Amino acid sequence: MAMGVHSSARRGRSRRAPVAEINVTPLVDVMLVLLIIFMVAAPLLVAGVPVDLPESRAGALDQEQGPVQLSIDGQGAIFLDEEPVAASALPARLAALRAASTEGGGPRVYLRADRTLDYGRVMRVMGELNRARLTRVALVSTGGEAD
Repeated sequence: MAMGVHSSARRGRSRRAPVAEINVTPLVDVMLVLLIIFMVAAPLLVAGVPVDLPESRAGALDQEQGPVQLSIDGQGAIFLDEEPVAASALPARLAALRAASTEGGGPRVYLRADRTLDYGRVMRVMGELNRARLTRVALVSTGGEAD
């Protein structure tokens, strides 16, 4: 120990030891800001047709491939992947989807219908899906507890 004090006193100035610690506080600050930005932006990236979905206890569906979104809003307007479709043109559009699909049963179709619609309106659309031989149909709901 005396040797260390003696050698530093001989040089006339003391050397600073290098700091071997990384200050992570700025990194944590940046990560928290990014987390907040993504938490705010993520809900804005969801499907564009506003539909008030009913709640269900069913689990989430596998989403390995992009499904076809068939939506019916509160006024009864039909949308195929956010594009408005007239009720009279729906059978032809669904038949074209079935013809273009290479999968058995056609492409996966997610039917999103507003909870305020009457049952008959939704069943007419499901009948058109059945008539077009699109058998891979899923009804979309929110993930909350049902009453």
